[in-house]
Amino acid sequence: MNRDQLAHWKGVLFGNRTSYGVVFTAILYALLIAIGFVYLYPLLFMFVTSLKSPDDLLNPMVQWVPTELFLGNYEKAFKVLDYLATLASSALVSVVPSLIQTLVCSVVGYGLARYQFPGKTLMIGLILATFVIPAQSTVIPQMLTYRDLGLLGSLWSLILPALGAQGFNSAIFILIFYQTFLSLPKVLEEAARLDGASDLEIFIRVGLPAAAPAFIVSIIFSIVWYWNETYLTVVFLEGGVQTLPMQLSKFVQAYENLYPPGVVNVLDRLNEAVKLAGTFLNILPLLAMYFVLQRWFVESVERSGITGE
Repeated sequence: MNRDQLAHWKGVLFGNRTSYGVVFTAILYALLIAIGFVYLYPLLFMFVTSLKSPDDLLNPMVQWVPTELFLGNYEKAFKVLDYLATLASSALVSVVPSLIQTLVCSVVGYGLARYQFPGKTLMIGLILATFVIPAQSTVIPQMLTYRDLGLLGSLWSLILPALGAQGFNSAIFILIFYQTFLSLPKVLEEAARLDGASDLEIFIRVGLPAAAPAFIVSIIFSIVWYWNETYLTVVFLEGGVQTLPMQLSKFVQAYENLYPPGVVNVLDRLNEAVKLAGTFLNILPLLAMYFVLQRWFVESVERSGITGE
């Protein structure tokens, strides 16, 4: 083997200026597969176990491949969760405040980024404080205020804070829009002013299109946080609206009320597969949302500068 052939195979195996090489690529893919398996393992375990029949659960030889496709666990979980009605309530509780919060935070972020006014630094500090201070330390004053206003038990207890840019983790979204609008070239704004555009027209025609990635990221994260939040929703909604996470938190009690112990047969008793079926139904809408929006979500994360949350 001559020197040119040796250099060629060395480049193929270990890479050169134009490619990484087989060895580096193999190590990289092996590492990514291992990390992906760590993240996907709980989800795969949950899904496989939820499809197991009572006989498969008792059989130590059945691990990852059930002997039959058993959907009885999902039928029971569907009934216990009152899935369709609760899913509609969860969508209402998570989507409506998220859309309002994202829009209001975009306006606040635009104002902080494009205008100079006294107390601006103090205002940004107070916005950060709303994220740093735990929600549990302010929930009592909020609850008492909402009670005096007659808002407890209604969706308005979540919508009104969103209208005031004080929804769940609003500070993060304000900072996302602040950074997005701060990087917007002033030339575009000046050109719009020369064309006779008002401040509102500049925001709508110049700012909003440029902030599309920030909107996608903020809406997705906001929906997830509103969906998963149980502590504040239980306090503010007072059981007036039931969400899937709230129903899941009392799944065992609801199941025993529907299938009383000592009355049902052994196949209808609560087991791990039924619990995991209920958990999977709870996260299924979020998985579907990520699956549909993942391309735009990844592009938006890259363009908005978010490295992880």
